[in-house]
Amino acid sequence: MRTIHTEEIIKNIKEMCIEANHYLTDDMVLALTKAADMEKSPLGKQVLCQLQDNLQIASKDMIPICQDTGMSVVFLEIGQNVHIEGGLLTEAINEGVRQGYKEGYLRKSVVKDPILRENTKDNTPAVIHYDIVEGDKVKLIVAPKGFGSENMSRVFMLKPADGLEGVKNSILTAVQDAGPNACPPMVVGVGIGGTFEKCAILAKKALTRSVGERSQIPYVREMEEELLSKINQSGIGPGGLGGSITALAVNINTYPTHIAGLPVAVNICCHVNRHCVRIL
Repeated sequence: MRTIHTEEIIKNIKEMCIEANHYLTDDMVLALTKAADMEKSPLGKQVLCQLQDNLQIASKDMIPICQDTGMSVVFLEIGQNVHIEGGLLTEAINEGVRQGYKEGYLRKSVVKDPILRENTKDNTPAVIHYDIVEGDKVKLIVAPKGFGSENMSRVFMLKPADGLEGVKNSILTAVQDAGPNACPPMVVGVGIGGTFEKCAILAKKALTRSVGERSQIPYVREMEEELLSKINQSGIGPGGLGGSITALAVNINTYPTHIAGLPVAVNICCHVNRHCVRIL
């Protein structure tokens, strides 16, 4: 049994909130660079070059990549041979978010109640997903999610008879309806299977997969490639101003489901697809 103190959790979550809001992962930076090279529209290419300039300024001057520093989404994969001491894990995660957003001078965007709308003033609580796995490690993924693209997300409760083509059409419909509101070029996270809530979590976590890393399931991998090609033929383009690069990746996760159901969730992220990963 390995022991991890909550102070270590707090410290890492704090640092990851700040890091994710100032630096994109290497795969995202490379994807945007390739997109600028491949974009056929002069205006679209100009937008992509401006996005690259924005990334450089953000990292150099420690300014958030986007003014919407998001609601913190945290995925934890906890080895079952790990013992957490020093307090409640959920409280530690939220304390890390609180410190990160205060010390990093990041915008606080969370309200206590969805109707009354009073700001919590520290960007807590986070949305936390726990998964118990083998081993004695803890994997932390912090993914601040801005709501311009979050608001464009969809869940489709399809019938099994809708099949693969129904799934594809639902994904394309969600992207087309999102259009410029999702601040393209976007990363499209998709969850297929499970239940109403499970497919949404699958879609959210799909956004944290590296750009260019395909599914190991043959038909899913083919669908990812096909949909990316079709989305980039939509003409939405960078910033929604037209062009050949609307999406950088389509990442699909699947899960077993009920004989009577075919749930599909589409969670879209803008070009600021922020996430930070650490293993403790």
